[in-house]
Amino acid sequence: MLSKRAKHLLKILVNRYIYEGQPIGSRTLSQDNSLGLSSATIRSVMADLEDMGLVCSPHTSAGRIPTVRGYRLFVDNLLQIKPLTNKEEYDLRQHFAIECDNQHLLEQTSNLLSNLTNLTSLVTLPKCCDKSLRHIEFLSLSNKRVLAILVFNNAEVENRIIHTSHHYSATELQTAANYLNTACIGKDIKTVRKNLLNELQAARQNMDKFMQTVTEMAEKAFNDVDNDFVMTGQTNLMAFAELSNIEKLKNLFVAFNEKRDILHLLEQALKTQSMQIFIGEECGNKVLVDCTVITSPYIVKDKVIGVIGIIGPTRIPYERVIPIVNLTAKLLGSALNPH
Repeated sequence: MLSKRAKHLLKILVNRYIYEGQPIGSRTLSQDNSLGLSSATIRSVMADLEDMGLVCSPHTSAGRIPTVRGYRLFVDNLLQIKPLTNKEEYDLRQHFAIECDNQHLLEQTSNLLSNLTNLTSLVTLPKCCDKSLRHIEFLSLSNKRVLAILVFNNAEVENRIIHTSHHYSATELQTAANYLNTACIGKDIKTVRKNLLNELQAARQNMDKFMQTVTEMAEKAFNDVDNDFVMTGQTNLMAFAELSNIEKLKNLFVAFNEKRDILHLLEQALKTQSMQIFIGEECGNKVLVDCTVITSPYIVKDKVIGVIGIIGPTRIPYERVIPIVNLTAKLLGSALNPH
């Protein structure tokens, strides 16, 4: 159990470190009028906090910085959330007042979150395990690109630009769409992707040109329909000294590009209907050991269908970021709910 004095000192130390980014020494803390403690007493309390694994000294004779355990205690018990000002809340709501298609809305949300927090933001695409495919079309674009138009049972339309191995004629695309419409109409999109692609890939060796076209269109149109995410502001992490090491940045960007490890973390967040804060090794990935991930679900028709979140260093301004993520998730859910 921490004494009231130790809790207060830890709170001040964490807050100062978050905003200064430098180890905090006892002399610096002794100048804080709210503590009213001598340097000797502060040193004694700091030693106790270090023994408990709540702070550590990164260098000999340096000040202290919070450990993951220290941050966890701070976030769970000592943090004072700063409510958004009326203007901040109004401005945030205005971004969701403009009607647009879902894909644009998700991209806009990710950009907005990144700009507001100066961190890396992510928004998972809505889970579509209960979506049935109603119709699919392919339109040829320039430079071996095809626009895939997917219409689902609730009349929701998703547009995807896919890059193909070579140019397809309008006739080839129409024939592929006709085949997929016959094979997939009314079926759950997740089942469609699993069963159809398995069948097509198994028969790949004996395919004629038509079936090769269908396979490529199906693979790319249905790719990551239910577990992808939009990410923005990756380069914001370069502004933080503790993440600016070239090797750390390289590993982070590789993880962002591969998505697998990030998706695993987001899957955990999707299982709950509340905000989640993963600090350091709590992220379950050594690449994110110096990071904090904060996620909040967005809800449509009383069901969690996705999460939004931010990735930043462990010393992010929690009291400001948490209410931004929380309100943005609520506004996104409201914008996606049918009126």
